[in-house]
Amino acid sequence: MILKSLFRTRNPSNMNYATMLNGNTPIFSQFGDNIYSSDVVQMCIDCIATECSKLQPKHVRLDKNDMQVNVKGSLNRLFKFAPNELMTTRDFIEKIIWLLYMNYNAFIYPVFEYKGPKGSRAKEYKALYPLNPIQVDYLQDQTGKLFVKFYFNGGQDFTLPYSDVIHLRKKFSVNDIMGGGLNGQPDNVALLKVLEINDTVLQGLEKAIKTSLSIRGILKISTMMDDEKQKKERERFEKAVSSGTTGILPMDLKGEYTDLKVDPKLIDKDTLEFLQNKVLNYYGVSVPILSGDFTDEQYQAFYEKTLEPIVISLGQAFSKTIFSTGEIDRGNEIVFYPEKLLFTNTKNRIAVADILGNRGALTNNDLLELFGYPPYEGGTERFMSLNYIHTSLANEYQMKRAGMKEREVDKDA
Repeated sequence: MILKSLFRTRNPSNMNYATMLNGNTPIFSQFGDNIYSSDVVQMCIDCIATECSKLQPKHVRLDKNDMQVNVKGSLNRLFKFAPNELMTTRDFIEKIIWLLYMNYNAFIYPVFEYKGPKGSRAKEYKALYPLNPIQVDYLQDQTGKLFVKFYFNGGQDFTLPYSDVIHLRKKFSVNDIMGGGLNGQPDNVALLKVLEINDTVLQGLEKAIKTSLSIRGILKISTMMDDEKQKKERERFEKAVSSGTTGILPMDLKGEYTDLKVDPKLIDKDTLEFLQNKVLNYYGVSVPILSGDFTDEQYQAFYEKTLEPIVISLGQAFSKTIFSTGEIDRGNEIVFYPEKLLFTNTKNRIAVADILGNRGALTNNDLLELFGYPPYEGGTERFMSLNYIHTSLANEYQMKRAGMKEREVDKDA
């Protein structure tokens, strides 16, 4: 395994299983995949993962004026193109979302080294890897510190401090630590019922079509014959069918052919759409989003219902693990910027450029990037319309106007 030399493992000999509030032993096997044979399920998850892969993660810091400042460092270098040697940033995010929806849990391990003298050492990050374990155990040492033990398909296992692992959860409810159901696994019972019905319907359609194309009639043989004679009689009948050119089948007195009027009853369109929409609604993906033929309002609804909670979760989970309490207090955080999701068409980009550009919130290079053009030297300047003024100046202007009106009233009096 490529990660073997990167893990900082700890000997679990002096550890016990972590105490859970519900009394269960915190051992979680990974994770059912029987719903993923459904093409609709795969299309939904792929749609969500593909959209999320457009996110741009960045390490930012809030200055004393609460303004976000991009930080030059190892994290932004990794986030920009390749979080590890195997994946681009797009691949990395897509992989995380697939693992999250398949397992209802996703684990990411950040590889780092300490740099600098003791007392002022800082972490320099080397890579971030999504993990796909087959079993996860939670352990505690004698001081009560929580560890997580991962088991992988190759037979290897690694024990890591839980605080060093980024953990994303979906449907985090009845289990104390893991997402999903009580046992830390995907709770797909409700969805499986719909998929089973849908599969039964599809199998019925397949059989109905095959039946309508294959069975045409029954040959009744009037005399008593043994198996060998029946076989010969059937072969004689099939030969007569294949050689007939006039549409009239010659038969002798021993055989009688009865034509079957095959009329298979197919499931109506509304029922099929109802079953498909049950699956789509479960994942928060509508038909227009799935087909790519959506309006601005439909995509906005998809973003707010399905994508935005993931964006928020990613930022919070990465920030919680990567930064210490002191670093968070100093304004450090990881933000997954969704601008490539929100500005999906030229009309929206023009509206953003008009509103933010006219107020000096965007530089010329920001505006060029919004429309896919390269920056130019000196394009970091900001321009704003004279139709807008600072709020303090507006208050001063209104007060002066009020004073002028009072003087005019006094003169008239």
